[in-house]
Amino acid sequence: MSTEREVTHVPDGVSRENFLAALARFEAIVGPGNVLTEEERLTPYHKTMMPVEDAGYASSAVLQPTSTEQVQAIVKVCNEFGVPVWPTSTGRNFGYGTYAQGNAKGHRHQVVIDFRHMNRILEVDAELGTALLEPGVTYQQLVDYLEEHDIPLWVSCPAPSAIASPVGNTLDRGVGYTPYGEHFMMQCGMEVVLANGEVLRTAMGGVEGSNSWQVFKWGFGPYLDGLFTQSNFGIVTKMGLWLMPKPPAYKPFYIRFPDDEDIAELVDMMRPLRMANIIPNAVVFAHALWEAPAVIPRSKYYDGKGAMPRADIERMKKAEGFGAWNVYAALYGTPEQIEVNWKIVTDAVKRLGKGEIFTEKEMGETEPFHYRAALMRGGMNLQEFGLYRWRGGGGSMWFAPVTVAKGSETLAQTKLATDILNKWGFDYCGEYIVGMRDMHHVIDLLFDKTDEEDTKNAHACMSELIEEFRKRGYAVYRTNNAFMDQVADCYGPVQRSVNQTLKRALDPNGIIAPGKSGIVV
Repeated sequence: MSTEREVTHVPDGVSRENFLAALARFEAIVGPGNVLTEEERLTPYHKTMMPVEDAGYASSAVLQPTSTEQVQAIVKVCNEFGVPVWPTSTGRNFGYGTYAQGNAKGHRHQVVIDFRHMNRILEVDAELGTALLEPGVTYQQLVDYLEEHDIPLWVSCPAPSAIASPVGNTLDRGVGYTPYGEHFMMQCGMEVVLANGEVLRTAMGGVEGSNSWQVFKWGFGPYLDGLFTQSNFGIVTKMGLWLMPKPPAYKPFYIRFPDDEDIAELVDMMRPLRMANIIPNAVVFAHALWEAPAVIPRSKYYDGKGAMPRADIERMKKAEGFGAWNVYAALYGTPEQIEVNWKIVTDAVKRLGKGEIFTEKEMGETEPFHYRAALMRGGMNLQEFGLYRWRGGGGSMWFAPVTVAKGSETLAQTKLATDILNKWGFDYCGEYIVGMRDMHHVIDLLFDKTDEEDTKNAHACMSELIEEFRKRGYAVYRTNNAFMDQVADCYGPVQRSVNQTLKRALDPNGIIAPGKSGIVV
């Protein structure tokens, strides 16, 4: 019985008596084996890489449902007893939060809904290139399914990818590296459990007997899918995705630029090629200090405190063959199309008068080219976990401001970020992921969480990055749990007020992920 369970934490604002009563109901819904309350089983759900005390993100319980109907029953119980729940797909959002994203700042001891048992690939239409997935499905599982059934479709995935969830990544508006790299753009149709237990199927999913749920985004009336990304308005239990037809030919390539200042010219060179779809995929501009962790330890060239000195960075670049900026892109289509576009690309590099260009013929399986080439065709890998070995100590936060695809802007952002990071003793480990007109500037703030001073400095550094970028009109598009309120403030009081109005309408008791993205009742 739940009354005999080991219950270490009770959710804030919930009496112990009510929580035990809710646990008994949860057991009846999902089975006792799918209700976790023992401390040793909860620990993995609140282990964080943020500069915070893990204990502040401890959960009271973990529920592991197997169906949408069980999720409906869970939220009804949560409303009855005032128990807050935090849904998580596969709990692998290392760079942007806790392992399982158990709590937001100021909202402790929530119950986690872990979707690991809702991991069915419900449908793949090989002709239309669509898939319908549950949130527990991983990228590796989807790729394996396509290969097992000999379906010639490619998956766009983030890096590292194999253990992450397509549904979870899309809901957080993540990106990948194929021409389908803007993941939310390639989403079509959701099933959402609302806080009152009702099920909403968005767009064409609301039409009984419809066969176009995964092909037409809009339906009739207001477009609702976006409301359930980066929000706490409902719990997504199914999602449709568009998958890319495997092209007849594929040509990945790499351009190496020697100097930090080259970022301005290479952005302006690449922008028209992306906008014209000559290069159709999400191009990556990886700095030398983003490249290095994938293949070498930091201690090979610098083992001291503080940011890695410029002289040691230059020594590393020369010895390892890194550019200051390392550009990864690919061409897709028929061999004839690729030949034409390849000439356009190489001519653009020649006109620039700098940058060395390489293909698979020259690079072979050398890293990091090999794993980048795999990513750009949807290949699975965990290579970028090397970032977490760079300094050691288990501390990591991704700071991800958006900028326009103009060289002057990227040069300014890179300098600003480097100055702030170096001031607090951290390296600029950054890359740009290029959209049609925007660039996702992703920086991994790596620190030693076992060192109290380093952890304190990391927190102060992240806060300063957010504030100083805001002052210049920049803001991040994703963040970790500890800084959601500060990031939400960057977008202004009106947006926060609208979000609150929606929250009060859809979840008046505030039971779904309180505080996520700065949204409260």
